[in-house]
Amino acid sequence: MDINQGTPLLDGIRNIEDISEFSLSELKQLSREVRLELIRNVSKTGGHLGAGLGVVELTVAIHHVFNTPEDKLIWDVGHQSYPHKILTGRRKQMDTIRQKDGLSGFTSRVESHFDPFGAGHSSTSVSAALGMAVARDLEGSSNEVIAVIGDGAMSAGMAYEAMNNAGIMDKRLIVILNDNDMSIAPAVGAMSAYLSRILSSNSYLSIRKLMKQATHYLPKTFENVARKAEEYTRGMVTGGTLFEELGFYYVGPIDGHKIKHLVPVLKNIRDTKGKGPFLIHTVTQKGKGYPPAEKSEDKFHGVSKFDIDSGDQNKGSNTIPSYTSIFAKCLISEATKDDKIVAITAAMPGGTGLDKFGKEFPSRTFDVGIAEQHAVTFAGGLASEGFKPFVSIYSTFLQRAYDQIIHDIAIQNLPVRFAIDRAGFVGADGYTHHGSFDISYLICLPNFVIMAPSDEAEFVNMISTATQYDKGPIAFRYPRGQGIGVKLPEKPIPIPIGEGKVIRSGNKIAILSFGARLKDCLIASEILIKENIDVTVVDARFAKPLDKKLLNKLYKDHEAIITIEEGAYGGFGSVVLKFFSDMGLLDDGFIIRTINMPDKFIDHANPQEQLEIAKIDLEGILSTIRLVYSSIKNK
Repeated sequence: MDINQGTPLLDGIRNIEDISEFSLSELKQLSREVRLELIRNVSKTGGHLGAGLGVVELTVAIHHVFNTPEDKLIWDVGHQSYPHKILTGRRKQMDTIRQKDGLSGFTSRVESHFDPFGAGHSSTSVSAALGMAVARDLEGSSNEVIAVIGDGAMSAGMAYEAMNNAGIMDKRLIVILNDNDMSIAPAVGAMSAYLSRILSSNSYLSIRKLMKQATHYLPKTFENVARKAEEYTRGMVTGGTLFEELGFYYVGPIDGHKIKHLVPVLKNIRDTKGKGPFLIHTVTQKGKGYPPAEKSEDKFHGVSKFDIDSGDQNKGSNTIPSYTSIFAKCLISEATKDDKIVAITAAMPGGTGLDKFGKEFPSRTFDVGIAEQHAVTFAGGLASEGFKPFVSIYSTFLQRAYDQIIHDIAIQNLPVRFAIDRAGFVGADGYTHHGSFDISYLICLPNFVIMAPSDEAEFVNMISTATQYDKGPIAFRYPRGQGIGVKLPEKPIPIPIGEGKVIRSGNKIAILSFGARLKDCLIASEILIKENIDVTVVDARFAKPLDKKLLNKLYKDHEAIITIEEGAYGGFGSVVLKFFSDMGLLDDGFIIRTINMPDKFIDHANPQEQLEIAKIDLEGILSTIRLVYSSIKNK
């Protein structure tokens, strides 16, 4: 690929209205330039590439036909929004994407008025678009509302809930299905494009509506025959019966990489006023136009910086294994010994390591799609029949299944194992993907056991602990990325439930760490000893149940306890504080301080910068300990 190729059309765009005047040949050329600009930028910054490459022509066509931002354009999730950002005034900032104080990797309402709805989780676009369409009608406006949703996001129930509601309400709404993987129906070249133009035309839709009205005056048998005939005919040429039954006018499939096919259909829909909702089915290829991405198994979905010519990514030379890879390896080891172990994920087999487990145990691995609610209750069904399900879902996505966690798992006390990946700050994906709330939203549930490893060795032991625990639900949370480099145990040793561990003994102040901040706590203790502040450092290991015996001992031997966790308030520190309050142990001046994420959403940056912002990095820990020590001295 010629990285030095020029981008004259893109360079000449001063505002989004310029694109509306382009000819089809100019739009095709603009698409090539946007694709090149996208590759150039992401090669330098890293980020999401494959999804954006797949929607370049669709993005150009939408902005050519519709009057954004007056016409509302909602991108589901937003992985694919980079071309949209390039065309909507953010081209010069693309080298800041996913960096501190730079552009978001997703759509963002605070970033641009071209982003009417922010997203980081999937399958929300149709619901949001329907809300905007209703608001438009209540205000008496006439703008269009367009939602672009991928076939993967269509696996989530929320998308169908929204479409069912939209069909019943019969609001004017345009949903574009970007089918880049499961290929609901193949695009069949010129004939498909011709049929799509016919089906989207005003004359066809008017005749169709008239015929539907007319059949109501015929005997029921004639009405049914007419309806079945139309369904059969449209099913033969489009495969859109499901969407028609939901109340949508279905148009497609269309080759999503051919401007000459996309533009006429979008114009037909735009000019067909007073009708809707519509579903336009486009078939695209993730990673389109960049050979290394097209050949890659994940189509370069998320990449680090890379060489444009070869596609080789700069992933560094860190030989320390990631928590995710350790989880996969340990679960495979446990499953080799126990045929009751099964693994479940929600459309993230690679991200959770279950792709490796699946290669070893294909019949015991279940990817349920973007359906976290189903994943949890499905696991409950398996557990109720004596199996040992491990549900491996990112912390931020597990939130979507909270009702199922309560009703289908906790209330019934079913032994489901929750492997909560990406706990804590996750870096460039920002606040939509931080694992901020899992401690808080699980710790209040009866019957749950909640663990967090301080390093890789404890992680191995916790996986073994979860395997053997069968008295109810158990969860273990672990961070994104590599461990700290400790030696892994040759044979895992299950941890007694609810038992913490003193790592370093001191006096006056005890640091009680839950999870991955223990290393910094130990570094802080070495710095503070030079200031004559000798602290005890404890690896709590469990947020629930608390090690009450250890807490009572810490109370007797110290004048203050500081808790630390990489999670929101209402979590581990809160229950420790409640324990001492309930015991009436705070009345004599005993000090407790909690260090946790602040009560605000922290934007994209690298993880260390996010820890600094939250004041739970090494300096934040040191600062808190010094303040507490000063309070003790001044009592």
